[in-house]
Amino acid sequence: MVVSALAFALMNLLVKYLNGFGVYQIVFFRAIGTLAFTTPLILKNKIPYFGKKKQLMIIRAIVGVISLTCFFQSLNYIAVGTAVSLRYTAPIFAAILAVFLLKEKIKLLQWFLFALAFSGVLIIKGFGQDINTLGLVLIFVSAFSNGLVFVLIRKIGKDESPLVIINYFMLTALIFGGVMSIGDWKTPNQIEWLILLSLGVFGYVGQLYMTKAFQTGKTSVVAPFKYVEVIFTIIVSTFWFLESYSAMVLLGIAIIIAALISNTLYAAKK
Repeated sequence: MVVSALAFALMNLLVKYLNGFGVYQIVFFRAIGTLAFTTPLILKNKIPYFGKKKQLMIIRAIVGVISLTCFFQSLNYIAVGTAVSLRYTAPIFAAILAVFLLKEKIKLLQWFLFALAFSGVLIIKGFGQDINTLGLVLIFVSAFSNGLVFVLIRKIGKDESPLVIINYFMLTALIFGGVMSIGDWKTPNQIEWLILLSLGVFGYVGQLYMTKAFQTGKTSVVAPFKYVEVIFTIIVSTFWFLESYSAMVLLGIAIIIAALISNTLYAAKK
């Protein structure tokens, strides 16, 4: 899980570094790097390329692209550490959506922890002088969409290979990002080519090792380690991009992480 968290953090930091490129072009290259792994693996293992639950996987892919695009766009307006922290509110939206779409129940303690996490958001917004409102809207659209993705994956179930689900997502991102970036294409230099293509590699590694973590360890043990991504991102962005985080913003981030880790541990125990 630590390897996964570091891979996702590096991807986010590189996206921030590539702010000279349009968000759609970044989405396009994010897709190419991952497809280079998923498509050969699907063909090698003779997995049905389009799966069975095509409609659900298309919806999941579209929602995933919305989440990814909004997240990348938000990095143009708010600090990357803050954006990553706020995007981690996705499990809250997932749990609430699951009540209506999957008929799942939320315990009273979980409602309290969700409210506590949102109090952290209010602290960040109230005391973070550099928190841009548009950036905040974008990150919450991303978090909500990501929460919906979690629910849709649950709905798809174990009948479909994770590789096929990811492949649908990346194919949709490739088409969407490619078409949308036609009018705003910037030709990368050699180093930028390497960085752009590495986005998908880091994304794939992050997804792969997160899956392995949940397959080999208890959820209550491995899940909290995913928040290493937030800590690593804040530390690196402070030195790399000279981003500053006030004490109140860091307090808000800490409250969000503490509340979500507590919810993960409680849910795993149940």
